[in-house]
Amino acid sequence: MTKNALKLFFLVLCIGIQTAYSQKSTFERREVKFGKISPEEFETKATGVDSAASAIKLFDIGDCYFEYESFSGRFVSVFERHIRYKILTKSGYDLANFELQLYRSSNSQKEDLSYMDAATYNMVNGKMVTSKLSKDAKFTEDFDKNHEIKKFALPNVKEESIIEFKYKIKSDFIFTLRPWKFQSRVPTLYTEFNVRIPEYYHYKQNLTGYYLVNHPIHKVVNATYAAGLSSTATLDTYFLENVPALKDERYVTTMDDYIPKIEFELRATNFPGDVYRDHTGTWPKIVGILAEHENFGEYIDKGGYAKSVLPQILKGEKDTLAMVKLITNHVKHSLKWNKSYERYTSEMNPKVIFEKKTGSSADINLALINLLKEANLNAHPVLISTRSNGMHPGYPILSAFDNVVGMIQIAGKTYFLDATNIDLPVGMLDYENLSHQGFYVDLKNKNGRWISLEPEAIDEKIYAYNFTLGTDNKLTGVINQYSKGYSALRLRNRYRNTNNEDEFVKGFKTDKTGLEVLKYEILNLDSLDNLLTESINVVIEDNVEEAGNLVYFTPLLFERTKENLFKQDKRKFPVDFAYPFRETFRITLNFPEEYEVEKLPKGGIYKLPDDKGAFSINFVAQGKVLMVKSIININKSFYTPEEYFDLQALFKAIVERQAEQIVFKKKA
Repeated sequence: MTKNALKLFFLVLCIGIQTAYSQKSTFERREVKFGKISPEEFETKATGVDSAASAIKLFDIGDCYFEYESFSGRFVSVFERHIRYKILTKSGYDLANFELQLYRSSNSQKEDLSYMDAATYNMVNGKMVTSKLSKDAKFTEDFDKNHEIKKFALPNVKEESIIEFKYKIKSDFIFTLRPWKFQSRVPTLYTEFNVRIPEYYHYKQNLTGYYLVNHPIHKVVNATYAAGLSSTATLDTYFLENVPALKDERYVTTMDDYIPKIEFELRATNFPGDVYRDHTGTWPKIVGILAEHENFGEYIDKGGYAKSVLPQILKGEKDTLAMVKLITNHVKHSLKWNKSYERYTSEMNPKVIFEKKTGSSADINLALINLLKEANLNAHPVLISTRSNGMHPGYPILSAFDNVVGMIQIAGKTYFLDATNIDLPVGMLDYENLSHQGFYVDLKNKNGRWISLEPEAIDEKIYAYNFTLGTDNKLTGVINQYSKGYSALRLRNRYRNTNNEDEFVKGFKTDKTGLEVLKYEILNLDSLDNLLTESINVVIEDNVEEAGNLVYFTPLLFERTKENLFKQDKRKFPVDFAYPFRETFRITLNFPEEYEVEKLPKGGIYKLPDDKGAFSINFVAQGKVLMVKSIININKSFYTPEEYFDLQALFKAIVERQAEQIVFKKKA
């Protein structure tokens, strides 16, 4: 099993949720009525780890079931939700602004908000005062051609208010049902989801998360959908109590990958008088759909524009890698990314995108593949679920992908291709696309396979300080900074996103007390394959402390690791850096004849087990020259929760040792 396969196996193992299932007659569904607020609910307070919460979700109850429409002769799914909050602080006021996103397809199928009610409740002089949702506090916005957003704003929200929403959505889409999430940004006292599925439909239920969800009911019940149409349905009930607030963790793909939730995908239908129909997707089916899609495979095959521009792009170049770089560079400089990740193009012909000069990730990267294909270069699309979109579940489902890039193999080496970022070298994927695995699509042979997205490039930064310390305790000298891989990508992006060099230098000086920049120079800004180099002539004041005849100096200055980001006593989730990284400090300090070294910190080496990471620091004094070297190596992009404590201890050592001071003593 490959390293990447092991990683994916771990994620599935950790994220795959269990349910506490028992057919207990003692379970009784909570019956709550809209507007019926008990006095005890107004007394609810946040406690324990969530004592500082801005609000408490008193309950969140959902129902999903099916109705039969006689006029259309088909079933629709119905989703009902009833949710009630107690507002504790002003930070919880935003919960009163409620949004629902509804989907509509190009063939008139849609989701429809068929019922909505909401209210605010306040205790005034011992009596409950109700403020209903007014008509002028309801808004509808078109988000894009396939989505609209319903917005609602409740009035008279204060600290200690209770707010309540209840709504119903009818949907023509039954391939996937609305998911249910058992955890949110505020603590939840009770959350329950009930789903009743007609015997004609068979769904795959995908439960994920880190909590043991109670599953007290799983049974067959009678169901009547219309006059003369009686049947049975499978009823399932899931619930959780006292769920803590979801808190953001550093270094994860998205927290949505780890919260307890349930999702539904249609597996098969079995109607009376009809054959059993398998709706389970297969990868060959998906690739076949993509190959024949006018906004994917057919878009790539449109050769007119490519034939007209390739001669002037290539100018006779025959080397394969050089051709790929020339074509990629042309696309980068011809098209501007509109910041939208898509798996399908917005137009049917790349020529239209080049005329518009802007487009989505699919518009741009499939246009790149189109040009490469016309140049007889064997590039292929790779489907990706971005980090913010979440991990793909692994089984054949196209909708779980939200992005597409390119890939080509040259002399046995794999190069990923993404023309949405002008500073991204051929062969690199940006941070959002580093989601461990992507699906390689061979449109010609109508097949595909999972491939590793693990980056070959790392994040590497070298700080080389050459300073002279004066008797006035000013530091003068040169800072040379060298950036490679993802460090260089971030720096290039940041430099280009400022208006001019003066503004960039001003940003560089932010949070660097006492730093004066005399001269700034950057080299290889546009040479993406070369080392990005900054040379900065500086004078630094107020960073050397004096007490009597002792002088204190922290040599790593501004860029040292000042805070251990791994502070929790335990961590349930993996640590996912996206890429390995290396940070090196090489510091040379010439100090005055009038000073002598009173105290020099000891060096040290700290290692993670199995060479998974290391930190070393060394201090040397020779004559009137002081040399310091610090190296951090994080050799993996992904660490399991079991490896968290070792990682935490390593960063604790980094923070403490990089903050150590050298003490000089002034000669009498």
